[in-house]
Amino acid sequence: MTEQTEHGERWQDLIALASPTEERNPRTLDLDTLDAPALVDTILAEDAGVAAAVQAVAGPIAQLVELCVAAIASGCTVHYVGAGTSGRLGVLDAVELVPTYSATEDMVTAHIAGGAEAVMHAVEGAEDDASAGAALVEDECEAGDVVIGLAASGRTPYVRGALEAARARGLPTGLVAANPLAPLAALADVAVLVEVGPEVVTGSTRMKAATAQKLVLNAMSTATMVRLGTTFQNLMIDMRPTNKKLVARSVRMLVQASGASPEHAAAVLDDAGGSVRVALVALLAGADVQDAQAAAVRFGKDSGRRGDPAGIRSAVASLTTKEPR
Repeated sequence: MTEQTEHGERWQDLIALASPTEERNPRTLDLDTLDAPALVDTILAEDAGVAAAVQAVAGPIAQLVELCVAAIASGCTVHYVGAGTSGRLGVLDAVELVPTYSATEDMVTAHIAGGAEAVMHAVEGAEDDASAGAALVEDECEAGDVVIGLAASGRTPYVRGALEAARARGLPTGLVAANPLAPLAALADVAVLVEVGPEVVTGSTRMKAATAQKLVLNAMSTATMVRLGTTFQNLMIDMRPTNKKLVARSVRMLVQASGASPEHAAAVLDDAGGSVRVALVALLAGADVQDAQAAAVRFGKDSGRRGDPAGIRSAVASLTTKEPR
């Protein structure tokens, strides 16, 4: 074995910097001797502590939410940057914001080492290329954008390159890692470092580390979208009703929020061109769809008032003296 890797690092240094996820779990040393029920019990017992580990870093997650809301509200973009499992979870989170909250790539977008091919197939060596991470930021990021690195180990070179380039340009930065001593934390304005400990299968960060990252991203992106006014109460009023199931869900939400009959809610939704937001303003204010449309635009997330979670309430209040319930 040569003393250095092909990228110039010393093997001894890489071993010394190993994340807790690379350590052996003393509770699973007999893993290969267990039957199926015992294996499942062991895996789930380890998973049981992940939610508490994420709850312990709620403060930094909330700080990331504030960074994201400020960026999107000013017309800038949140960029997730990761490799392997971490990169794929970033892609998943960004993609799912589209149908749920009508988010666009100008609001939240994800980048994975190796490009789109790496979502479905391993692209060998891509995560070790720090220069590619730096080039991504140079090519894709604008002033005011936020760059959030996703790296279970907290030391992925591709993510390091992106964070270094972002810092050099004065962009806000974040890090989500499963290593309390993540080296890349020094490059992040806000570091979310979840202590999940060693994996059931040593180094398999698709397990507890990935579950923790999914929980962090769920909380962060959902809180961001809510703060941007994409919900009314706990209803996702900016979802895109692109199939029969979602149309039915839209009508059900309108009924739940306004108390209207399903027939009336469906008719108003149709008049509103399928916009749950416009239909809801019309139903809550007792206004016609045309007036509701104008009010929804005036107080909506695309009106220059991004970041106003009271958008629906403000729109209704502009049409009636009654406050929506």
